[in-house]
Amino acid sequence: MKSIHRVVVLVMALFISGGIQMMLAQGAPLPAGCEYLQFRTPGDVQAGGVQMIPLKEGYRVWTKRFGNSPVKVLLLHGGPAATHEYMECFESFFPQAGIEFYHYDQLGSYYSDQPNNDSLWTIERFVEEVEQVRKALGLNKENFFLLGNSWGGLLAMEYALKYQQHLKGLIICNMTADFGKYEAYNKKLRAQLPQWLLDTLSYYEKRGDYQNPRYQQLVFEHYYRKHICRLPEWPEPVVRSFKHINQYVYEYMQGPSEFVPGGILKGWSVWDRLNEIYVPTLTVGARYDTMNPEEMEAMANLVQHGRYLYCPNGSHLAMWDDQEVFMTGVIQFIRDVYEGKFPQK
Repeated sequence: MKSIHRVVVLVMALFISGGIQMMLAQGAPLPAGCEYLQFRTPGDVQAGGVQMIPLKEGYRVWTKRFGNSPVKVLLLHGGPAATHEYMECFESFFPQAGIEFYHYDQLGSYYSDQPNNDSLWTIERFVEEVEQVRKALGLNKENFFLLGNSWGGLLAMEYALKYQQHLKGLIICNMTADFGKYEAYNKKLRAQLPQWLLDTLSYYEKRGDYQNPRYQQLVFEHYYRKHICRLPEWPEPVVRSFKHINQYVYEYMQGPSEFVPGGILKGWSVWDRLNEIYVPTLTVGARYDTMNPEEMEAMANLVQHGRYLYCPNGSHLAMWDDQEVFMTGVIQFIRDVYEGKFPQK
């Protein structure tokens, strides 16, 4: 943990001194100041970085660009079918580090098209969607970092296993590589709840009444506040993202509840394929996460060139409730890979 503290001090010193370019630059200085904001999206009319990208299926997905830099990060939100909104915290950190990044709502999510077609909700199609977005944004192996949280981490792993030749680096946040391991750890966390609560949850679950306000309240107060986001008051972007989730797609893929995972993701695993990932990879785990942090550390050792970032005060949204450690570690990883300093095994 002392090394993390030293990184925090270094990053803060760079910010205060105005040395933003030093964060990621060596031999290829990054734009700073007003130059960071000098970018255009396709077309004559500018929309603050927003670009609706057409997909081969005939639908469109929403993206928004921030910045102008040789280093580019595409963010993959969780859910499935949540929104980019809970990842808005990156706007407070990546610009100061000189990192260009893209918010992106996947198909079915609030700001993108939301077709009524179950054949679209497959891992394979979402991988192809990310590839179409990559091409449209002009991202390539010299500049393209992919960062996914939760379901977005699952999608990032699947994308890397098929298209890692286009990646500069991969960041897997708060997502194990095996859905069965997630289920098992989820049961372990649930078993720590008081018996009266377990009995009450079972009452609603046996009836399939997952949307009952009482059930929802109990899950939120006794589980989400411990393991999803531990801040006393949830940030407005997180609340907004939860409000905008496409519940149908979420249940179709994930299952009716965090406690009853059983959608099409059930049985998914790439644990035995992690050794195929050769691009520099950062895995992020957190003490209070719904994913076992020990598994996240093991994953960093299973990929060919991995690093593990542990957030001692974080949960599933460590980007919020252990923000300094999370953002410092992610930025440091991006800097090290870009500068060619990332250690090889």
